Amino acid sequence: MYKSFFGLKENPFNVNPDPRYLYLTKEIEEALSGLMYGVQNRKGFITLTGEVGTGKTTLINSLLAGLHQRRVRTAFLFNSRMNTNQLFDFILSEFGISCESRNKSQQLMRLNQWLLERYRAGETTVLIVDEAQNLTYPVLEEIRLLTNLETSTEKLLQIVLSGQQELEEKLKQPQLRQLRQRIMLRCRTSPLTKEQTHAYMAERLRIAGASGELIFSPKAVETVYLYSLGIPRVVNLLCEHSLINAFVEQQRPISEKIVEDVAHEFQLDEVEPTAPPGGARIDADVYNSEEFIQNLGEALSRFRMGSQFSSSTRGRK
Repeated sequence: MYKSFFGLKENPFNVNPDPRYLYLTKEIEEALSGLMYGVQNRKGFITLTGEVGTGKTTLINSLLAGLHQRRVRTAFLFNSRMNTNQLFDFILSEFGISCESRNKSQQLMRLNQWLLERYRAGETTVLIVDEAQNLTYPVLEEIRLLTNLETSTEKLLQIVLSGQQELEEKLKQPQLRQLRQRIMLRCRTSPLTKEQTHAYMAERLRIAGASGELIFSPKAVETVYLYSLGIPRVVNLLCEHSLINAFVEQQRPISEKIVEDVAHEFQLDEVEPTAPPGGARIDADVYNSEEFIQNLGEALSRFRMGSQFSSSTRGRK
């Protein structure tokens, strides 16, 4: 829609976790290196935690791409709302392990046999669970028990738990102390600084085919950071809809006001895109709600239904 107007080959701010657009800050490089090191050296349990929208899933996808190049066997569970029976069904399915029995003990024996075969063949296997903060205590306990699948010297299955800050809080609970003690590496993502936000926007525009012509004015870039607080997903949403609005208004480069108008429609001038410090709970779920951020684009589209036509009409007068 706006690509030709801004000289772009693709949409630079899609919220899809495309590893091509992974912007490697020092923190992201450290997290990716830690994850890769932990898996390759069979450290067992690894966690990846961070605020909503700080790039955990994109980082995981980048990790998966790197592991596949090294011919590491991977299972990626993206739906963490499951019971213990479903857990084993998902694991066997992801690894491509056939097991006629639905009995959990039989499935576990089949998994152990398969893991031993992979180990003897010199292969590494890793289980990655996204949105792990949603896992129930019984499922987390079953995952812990999977680390008992080992030889006398090494773990047969490497496990990465990726989740929001609530995962760290959950792991502090007394009933999960055995799991907590088995975590060998803790990796984290964090919001971007102001300088990193500027560089992040420029890099995504470059990858999308920008020729170097100014697309966002310096004031607009500062305004993106002001309302996003450096959360990459919110940066993407602000920039994507600023590009749409600027195209409708036939405005180039994008002004500070266009970004402010989008932030107002997102209600980002009323609600911060990050959770309160210290794990505090707020009655309004919007402060730390994955669903809220995911639905921002949909909400904005509804708001814009009428405004796009009026804006187009003004442009023709």
